[in-house]
Amino acid sequence: MERPPFASPYNDRHGKERWRYRRGKITRALPGRPGDPAFEAAYNNALNGRPAAGKVIRHPNQALPRTLKAAWRLATARDNLDWQKLGQSSKTMYIERAERLLAKELANGMPYGDVLVTDIRRRHVKALLGGMSETPHAAYDALVVLRKMILVALDEEWIEVDPTHRLKYRPESDGHRAWTDEEREKYESRWPLGTIARTAYACALYSGPRRGDLVTFKWADFEGETFPHTQQKTGKHLVLTILPPLRDALDAMPRQGDYVLGTTRGTPRAVGTLTNNFMAWTKAAGLKGCTLHGLRKTLGKILAEEGATTRELMDTLGHSSIAHAELYSRGAEQMRMAKSALGKASNRLRPRLKVVGGEPDGEPSGSPKAKLLK
Repeated sequence: MERPPFASPYNDRHGKERWRYRRGKITRALPGRPGDPAFEAAYNNALNGRPAAGKVIRHPNQALPRTLKAAWRLATARDNLDWQKLGQSSKTMYIERAERLLAKELANGMPYGDVLVTDIRRRHVKALLGGMSETPHAAYDALVVLRKMILVALDEEWIEVDPTHRLKYRPESDGHRAWTDEEREKYESRWPLGTIARTAYACALYSGPRRGDLVTFKWADFEGETFPHTQQKTGKHLVLTILPPLRDALDAMPRQGDYVLGTTRGTPRAVGTLTNNFMAWTKAAGLKGCTLHGLRKTLGKILAEEGATTRELMDTLGHSSIAHAELYSRGAEQMRMAKSALGKASNRLRPRLKVVGGEPDGEPSGSPKAKLLK
């Protein structure tokens, strides 16, 4: 190989061969080796006195036109009414989900944020969900925020067909179930009154807030027989009765600062920190599958089983949708109706007594005729 004029190789401190351009007082490092496109471009710039090409560094918030990242920017813009109607906790949740999706990389190393919306096909969405099969809830979250981006692309007329249309992806479980009586008893036995673990449990179970609302509870809110509570997600203002077991837990808890579940420094506890703390507390109690949000579902389930109406459930748990509140009341009503119906048919469904080697002797226990014979 003939060496280009003014270019020479040398070994760096690691013994690797590198090239440089030296002419008079001018010295420039040259990338690669002679013949490489990057080397030839840098060499020609140096030979002709042109400045070296600068390294292109993308701004972290840069969004290429008509990409998923550009669509997400429009979805969260100030003039997007659908976005502005959401509560702050919902916005935070969607932003976290979108950032995870946009930072996720394809096989070629390109992040999803740089993918052109016009290039997305239905098979690509299915491949995305299939690649996240081991984390079904994360896959569902990705589909939710992807649909928001696709909707913006449709509104902006970047595309004419929705690649996610009627594409369903639901995890087998939503991950938050109601606690059983045995699980609650086990947790209460492990964490006595006066501990932060028991106080968090009591606040969640006996008032039913979401995690983001739970960390905002202040001691000043619990001075009377009721306490005010404004939901971050919906903005709905509630006034709830302080149940005796909640009062017992609050009275036994040492006060540090203004917040009921605050840190040892008296500052509000972060939502993520409370979630991690509660996971550790349930694990220490020997429980599995028992979540903080599951206590909210426990309260809804108990209220429905005790005959609370759908409206009462909505005003206690703060649901804005009747359909959501009916998830509790419908299940409880089904159990009551089934029990009543089966009770009516129990006598006719009871099998007659049989005697081996002879005729039936007597009537089934509990039948009207058997009661008369007594």
